[in-house]
Amino acid sequence: MQKRILFICNIISLLALSNVYGQSETSDIKKEKNSLIIEAEVENGGILAFGDLKTTTFADAYYNGVNVKVGWKINSSRGEYFKLYNNPIYGIGYYSSTFHKDIIGSPYALYGFVQTPFGDINNKRWAFDYRIGLGLSGNFKPFDEDNNPLNIVIGTKNNVYIDFGIRSQYKINNKLRAGLGLAFHHFSNGSLQLPNKGINLIPLTASITYQPDGKRYLKDTSFVAPYPKKWLYHLNYGFGFKQLAREQERRFFKSTISFYASTFVSHKWRMGGGADLFYSESGNNEEIAQDRSGKLGSKLSGGPAFYLVHVLNDRLVLNGNIGYYIHNQRFNGEVSRIFLRAGVRYYVYKDLNAGVSIKAHQGQADFIEWTLGYTFNR
Repeated sequence: MQKRILFICNIISLLALSNVYGQSETSDIKKEKNSLIIEAEVENGGILAFGDLKTTTFADAYYNGVNVKVGWKINSSRGEYFKLYNNPIYGIGYYSSTFHKDIIGSPYALYGFVQTPFGDINNKRWAFDYRIGLGLSGNFKPFDEDNNPLNIVIGTKNNVYIDFGIRSQYKINNKLRAGLGLAFHHFSNGSLQLPNKGINLIPLTASITYQPDGKRYLKDTSFVAPYPKKWLYHLNYGFGFKQLAREQERRFFKSTISFYASTFVSHKWRMGGGADLFYSESGNNEEIAQDRSGKLGSKLSGGPAFYLVHVLNDRLVLNGNIGYYIHNQRFNGEVSRIFLRAGVRYYVYKDLNAGVSIKAHQGQADFIEWTLGYTFNR
């Protein structure tokens, strides 16, 4: 299952890269190639651990990490998002780290990312950007009751890797920039295997960026067409698996049918609402559901949800939900009335999209959803 996560995350990243890079060669507006960007980054400290985690798994731990990234700064495309995002960088990164503690391991990750400049783009000396990344990590040393009982945070060697970062950069010359910033990393297996308290880091970062062509980018102030005013309608199906108890190795099938409507509130954002219907196979299990096993209400749950979309380009979006269960079952892992979802989707063909997201309650992952969807009136 973890290998599937890696495959899906990086296929989405590569499709996004091929889309924006290929468009620059065929655009009627510009024929310029996208600029190659090479970057090295080190990061230190920032382990978020409280209570038992601080005194067991992370006792005497100290975090260090390294990132090597290769990306392309977008000059042109068929769409106009390269203007709206000030010539963003799409790329692939490799991450390696250590906690200086054997019970956690020395994880690495392969991920896709988008990096967006903001602030005074025309400043000759200073630049600011933020990034969003998604991929898969490996080489954790997971919990083992006999051989590694102190790792109470993660139960799998491979886990989803989520990355956010913000920084300032000083332009040494046209080709070199030095940067300082702050990052957030989250590692989780989506409750595929317990324990799954997750690992959260907020390290300080220092980077050096090399751009071989030395091209200077100024803010593009040319005309951008108004964003659409129409409503879009989304029908999605998702599925995944969840382990409910550490002592019970079985993973139960879960699935989702969702319907949302959304409309643009700006070029970069869509908002709307809809509803989710969830199915949990564990509602058929006597050990889990006891005397309610097999009843329809033990297997189904759902309710309305607020829908939020961050549009990165014509094909790639980040999606999120805040939902409320009208009906839920705690024995299926639905431990609160409020549920959250965050993910990424790519339009693979016209209005057909595929993606992956994490559904959660109270900061704890419920399950990883592999999603296939269709958008009407897009």
